Amino acid sequence: MSLVSGPGRGGMGALPGEMRLLVDKHVRYIQSLDTRKDELEYWLTEHLRLNGLYWGLTALHLLGHPAALPRGEVLEFVFACLHDNGGFGAAPGHDAHMLYTVSAVQILATLDAFGELDGRVPDGRLKIAAFIASLQDADTGTFAGDEWGERDTRFLYGALNALSLMGLLHLVDVEKAVQHVQSCANFDGGYGTGPGAETHSGQVFTCVAALTIAGRTDLVNAEKLGAWLSERQLKNGGLNGRPEKKEDVCYSWWVMSSLAMLDKLHWIDGDKLANFILQCQDPELGGLADRPGDMVDVFHTNFGLAGLSLLKYPGLEEIDPVYCMPRSVTKRCLGK
Repeated sequence: MSLVSGPGRGGMGALPGEMRLLVDKHVRYIQSLDTRKDELEYWLTEHLRLNGLYWGLTALHLLGHPAALPRGEVLEFVFACLHDNGGFGAAPGHDAHMLYTVSAVQILATLDAFGELDGRVPDGRLKIAAFIASLQDADTGTFAGDEWGERDTRFLYGALNALSLMGLLHLVDVEKAVQHVQSCANFDGGYGTGPGAETHSGQVFTCVAALTIAGRTDLVNAEKLGAWLSERQLKNGGLNGRPEKKEDVCYSWWVMSSLAMLDKLHWIDGDKLANFILQCQDPELGGLADRPGDMVDVFHTNFGLAGLSLLKYPGLEEIDPVYCMPRSVTKRCLGK
């Protein structure tokens, strides 16, 4: 495996002519997702609707088509998912949960709609932030997903993500949250869902990103973790989530975003990874699958494109490795 890829950090060399990104087809695929209401899959995935809207919107921004979904209709749907307690559900009528609340905040930030939120719901941002803050455990610093109390480093990261985008990070105990992340560190330099849990690429992202938002990346064993992450690349160029597992396009994001935050993107072969991601496209209907030949979905479409953006694929907008949002959006929200 090559530890240096293309010219410059994380850059890409020349790809075969037939391996190109099918931008227009991916845009049409995302636009079509809300028109398939006669399909069973549409109703079976209602519990992911708000997340799916965030994935699709982010993918469209990366593709350079930010207006491909009607802004007004998107916002109306998001506001319809808001509960009186400040949390968001997956769809109207669904219970509030941290994961959907984070997606809602990311959508509002991407569309520069915090002003419209506050205009519709007095002190809307403060209300959402209060819901998020209420889910922090005062003793351990970790966060629950909802009132029923399941705890996971995903929820901790999501809380810091959303609160920082709204400029309200001070409403939670960040130091306690950092201490919890440290309690999840493993001998291999990685992190799991909680203390003692197996290292997994997705949880590595949530923990490293949370520490980055908190300004405490000094606590990460960058050399050891960078080595573990670089070993996630398989012979076909794809990345897996942990040892002895199959490759999956979504790990193009979970692994590479972490490497980007550690300044070690050049530790994987970017050309081989880009080639793998492009092979996962549906050449007729658009969208990306988990691996070549499988059915596409908006989740893998977004994270495949996000991986290509980290590789500086020509024509794609720059992604922020901490937030999985366009860099232009996070610069506007965070002022940096």
